[in-house]
Amino acid sequence: MVLKLEEAKEYLRVDGNEEDMLITSLITAAEQYIKNSTSKDVNLNDELAKLAARILIAHWYENREPVGKTGKLSFSLQSILIQLQYSVGDST
Repeated sequence: MVLKLEEAKEYLRVDGNEEDMLITSLITAAEQYIKNSTSKDVNLNDELAKLAARILIAHWYENREPVGKTGKLSFSLQSILIQLQYSVGDST
């Protein structure tokens, strides 16, 4: 898993366990999104992958409306995903 539940909750500043199922689902979705956007071989332990997951999870957590205000994901996320895509297999 790209992030542990506690890591995501800390980033989102969520206390308690009422939202645990939702956040766990968002972690799984973020992991799949990163794999689909980059490559199946992406290193999910890479700090850029973890940052991308945090950005995605926060975006989805804060914008739960089915339609409306959400807009596009940030340019910084797109940049991170491109870097992950082209660094697959790079050991540095």
